[in-house]
Amino acid sequence: MVTVIDAEDLLLGRLASTVAKRALAGEEIAIVNAEKAIVSGARPRVLQDFRQKRERGSREGGPFYPRRPDHIVKRTIRGMLPYKRERGAAAYRAIRTYVGIPSEFAEAERESLPEAHIDRLNNPRYVTIGSIATFLGAKY
Repeated sequence: MVTVIDAEDLLLGRLASTVAKRALAGEEIAIVNAEKAIVSGARPRVLQDFRQKRERGSREGGPFYPRRPDHIVKRTIRGMLPYKRERGAAAYRAIRTYVGIPSEFAEAERESLPEAHIDRLNNPRYVTIGSIATFLGAKY
């Protein structure tokens, strides 16, 4: 059974840590609306940080950072998993991220994480993952 989590208006870091813990516990998770997750902070600073992540390293040797919003969310979750070990790699494979809501999950009950919701944010400044991906050059 797959747990479907709607990422709309959820803070990316809190979403990622919660999903990582649940995946390590053996749960299969699908994250929908990945482009609507948010990163808190002033827009210029957030975009500068993501541009720096994207341009770091070399074209041949990496590290490689994704452009698409669903891949950015999954890469953030990967940073919270021991993905080089068997247990972490299995948890990473159990996580799926999607832009929008695919037809297979259209009728499924979607869960929202109250501990990651934007209402907990004291700062009204934030940027969506979709706008970050567009800034990085994604065509999704």
